[in-house]
Amino acid sequence: VHLVESGGGSVQSGGSLRLSCVVSGYTYSTYCLGWFRQAPGQPRERVADIGDDGSTSVAESVKDRATISQDSAKNTLYLQMNSLKPEDTAVYFCALDGGGCWIQVGPSRRRRGSHEYNWWGQGTQVTVSN
Repeated sequence: VHLVESGGGSVQSGGSLRLSCVVSGYTYSTYCLGWFRQAPGQPRERVADIGDDGSTSVAESVKDRATISQDSAKNTLYLQMNSLKPEDTAVYFCALDGGGCWIQVGPSRRRRGSHEYNWWGQGTQVTVSN
């Protein structure tokens, strides 16, 4: 399984970027695809994810500014980021797991965490300047 991100770059505050992640080598119908980011010295942070059930989840830190989508025919995952801020500067990674995005924890459930994904891309740098 391979994941290859693209679309990163340098933009000014308030700008937009669309990140892409092409997935190859995975043929199962069950999956969870996620976008994560990591700034220098910071832990990896979940940005958004989308499951085979069509459910999506976007982190509060980027809510109303980020949209996750996929084109199954192209095996491509997207992340549209608008109104970018300097604090969005990070390496953005896409990730895939063969389970769904929901993790059952007793009577409740949560979204899959970064340590629960099997495959990762190499990342694409996003730099937002004032």
